[in-house]
Amino acid sequence: MIHGISVVIITRDAGDTLEQTLSVLQPFDDVVIYDNGSTDSTLSIAKGYTNVRLHQGPFYGFGPTKHHAVSLARHDWVLSLDADEHPDATLLQTLEDWNSDTRRNVAGEIRRNNLLLGKVVRHSGWGNDWLIRLFNRRYCNFSDAMVHESVTVGEETRVVRLEGAIVHQAVSDLSQFLEKVNRYSSIRAEHSRRSLPPALILAKSLFAFVRTYCFRLGFLDGWRGLVIAFSNANGVFWKHMKAHARHEGARTPRQ
Repeated sequence: MIHGISVVIITRDAGDTLEQTLSVLQPFDDVVIYDNGSTDSTLSIAKGYTNVRLHQGPFYGFGPTKHHAVSLARHDWVLSLDADEHPDATLLQTLEDWNSDTRRNVAGEIRRNNLLLGKVVRHSGWGNDWLIRLFNRRYCNFSDAMVHESVTVGEETRVVRLEGAIVHQAVSDLSQFLEKVNRYSSIRAEHSRRSLPPALILAKSLFAFVRTYCFRLGFLDGWRGLVIAFSNANGVFWKHMKAHARHEGARTPRQ
């Protein structure tokens, strides 16, 4: 067993990937799942593992929700994962050897291999993906960002790169792109304090496509790179357009 490190996961309708994730995490003595409204098989899957503690509650935004989930862990050392991620064998060995008693001012940065329909994406902004995922909650924790949250480290915290990788089943069905664009854009638009004119929204969307497909070498990923570039442009468009419609509606007097 891997002692001294709690794995923390937030879930919502993660039944398609959660079982694989929890199967790999069986060496850990504490796995916390904070579920915010699943209606699929997520809860029944979580209850099938003896090392898993299931909590349920509202969604506060990604950063605040993960921050709350971290507070439910038994150990101060936390490995943060998503429900469609799992550590590979090398990372598991690294975590088993981790000295949780003497390295409190250190945070672990881990490479994430992002898969689209079973193939690792090397470019398009998905390659060379290093994230701080192992940290001591007394010194580090998640930011308050509603979307695209990250772990904030203290000035005295030293970031080290760990051996091994997180395997991320990012997309197993192309419809997930549409679902994520809709959900994430709604969250960001709800908390947006400004409204951009439609012409600027269109320009920013086109730039998002060019940046991903050309500057980030998405064309080298074949059709996968094209899909990612278009999805990024779509996300930018709907994030700003929803905010524009929301602010426009607030200014329009009711008849």
